[in-house]
Amino acid sequence: MNIKNKKIAIVGGGPGGLTLARLLQQKKCDITVYDRDLNKAARVQGANLDLHKKSGLLALKKANLLNDFYANYLPNAGKLRVMGNDGKIYIDDHSKKKSKEDRPEIDRGPLRKILLNSLHKNTVVWDSHFLSMKKEKKGWILYFKNGKQAYADIVIGADGANSKVRANLTDIQPIYSGITIIEGNIKDAKKNTPNIYNLLKGGKIFAFGNDQSLILSTKGDGSIAFYTGEKVSENWVKECGINFKNLSEVRKWFNTDFEKWNKKYHELFSTENITITPRPQYHYPFDQSWKTQDNLTLIGDAAHRMPPYAGEGVNMAMLDALKLSESLTNPSLKNTKNAIAKYEKEMLTRVSKIGRETLYNTRWMHEPKALNQMVDFFGTNPLKGIWFLVKSYFNVHILSLFTSGNFKNK
Repeated sequence: MNIKNKKIAIVGGGPGGLTLARLLQQKKCDITVYDRDLNKAARVQGANLDLHKKSGLLALKKANLLNDFYANYLPNAGKLRVMGNDGKIYIDDHSKKKSKEDRPEIDRGPLRKILLNSLHKNTVVWDSHFLSMKKEKKGWILYFKNGKQAYADIVIGADGANSKVRANLTDIQPIYSGITIIEGNIKDAKKNTPNIYNLLKGGKIFAFGNDQSLILSTKGDGSIAFYTGEKVSENWVKECGINFKNLSEVRKWFNTDFEKWNKKYHELFSTENITITPRPQYHYPFDQSWKTQDNLTLIGDAAHRMPPYAGEGVNMAMLDALKLSESLTNPSLKNTKNAIAKYEKEMLTRVSKIGRETLYNTRWMHEPKALNQMVDFFGTNPLKGIWFLVKSYFNVHILSLFTSGNFKNK
């Protein structure tokens, strides 16, 4: 199969889309990435990304970018403190002489820069906010908010959790997980939230209590990214009456809903130098499938959005990119439909398993014994750690056989 004479459009310039562009350009393919950001200097929000050996790191290795990654990663960002809502530290990687670093972390910005710098000049077309697409002969015409159009023989949707490309492939809708997170980013945290900054010590904090969670991480630019997790109704963001652009209203919400949390956590909302974004957490059915097309497919959150409670989102997106690039350039496959079918079968099987694990984590991390389970998992007692893994395996892989597998919080 030869796709070198086909124009391939990747909609979305996140880690998955850019990794795919790099891998396909290595195989001499004609690639254009369309991204909604105005330019490459656009600020990249969100927590650090921890990359895994058999997925994110493997994709970077195949892209010959592993050295660049390690030149930019954050050596201490993975050091973890497990805390309770009482403010006490129960597990502390910083007290260990040497902590295992099998999931190295990197800021989103530097990772994006590495991937962008690896691409041919003008591969990414900026200010290309995708609106819709329609079939044109054997390909597609893409329409953008700026009024421009583009033709492609093959389109790959890498446009995230709210993908607009996806509707051209399937009408399967996401399922609400029962958890909504409030994401925050604090600039110059050493100055604006000094106590929390010092508590993090350049690493991350997982805190649990009262059926709630609080995840914090230190970024390379001196800022802090965090997100709360709480069981609320699906339409809570719209119906709660809180203006999330009004910091005083957000502060009042946290003081009320998280009143059982130690006052040290409330420093997060004491600064004006903070951005707030509410994010209800959704996932797609674990048994989803669709009819394969010969010129359209999806990667990353566009294909399989999931909550962040296993750190698998970006890793699965980058592994998708690797698997799809291998299928599309596999000489033993007769045509693009066979190549895409092979990729989609592997991808949907893989993320079904990962999705179940992620939703299981999402559930137990917001239950009364969340802190105890986290301590069992990361603690020094190997028997408790093994028992935790056994329980997880049973719930994810055995019990789910007798249910829909789509966990719902009660």
